[in-house]
Amino acid sequence: MKRSVEEMAARFTEQAADYDEEKGAEYRACAALVIEYADPDRDDVVLDLGTGTGAIALALAPDAERVIGRDISEGMLDRARRKAADAGIENVEFGYGEFRDPDVPTGRAVDVVTSNFALHHLDDDEKRAAIRVMAGTGARRIVLGDVMFFEGPDPDEPFYNPDVDDPSTVGTLVEAFTDVGFAVVVAERVHDQVGVLVAERIGSGDEVPGAE
Repeated sequence: MKRSVEEMAARFTEQAADYDEEKGAEYRACAALVIEYADPDRDDVVLDLGTGTGAIALALAPDAERVIGRDISEGMLDRARRKAADAGIENVEFGYGEFRDPDVPTGRAVDVVTSNFALHHLDDDEKRAAIRVMAGTGARRIVLGDVMFFEGPDPDEPFYNPDVDDPSTVGTLVEAFTDVGFAVVVAERVHDQVGVLVAERIGSGDEVPGAE
């Protein structure tokens, strides 16, 4: 991560009030695909990491038993809670959590993990660790929408801020999922530098390869 967790949290808290209105077409397309591919069952618990103002979490809540939204920015979380209250959505919980420690309540099984436009702030090793944590929740499906390179980055039109972002290649992300016992079944390109990956667990999910 190019900045500390605290620095990133402060940055996003400053953006919280206008965050929803400022997102571009690619972000919105990714969010729509993440929601579509998450496809929770009525008795599923969904963990939404980097939940921001709760767009993914609130969209999935009517189709799931419970949604747990986690973010490092209290400003974003406050906005997500207000949106949930305004919409009368009661089966969603928003709270502080990091990719390395999402603070899932003890004993709460997770069935689906989602994340949209958040993981690209981590470097490759941190992404691998985050994906290992996602796999360690026991989820059967992980849906990731993010800045990622299907080809090489365009130095004239980068779709990211190199001061705070650190996107990976699609190949790197696929390998990270494979290493923890998941198969990437969908790799949908939204833009040469933006896409959605859907990873399904192979086997029972009782063990995560390489876990200590």
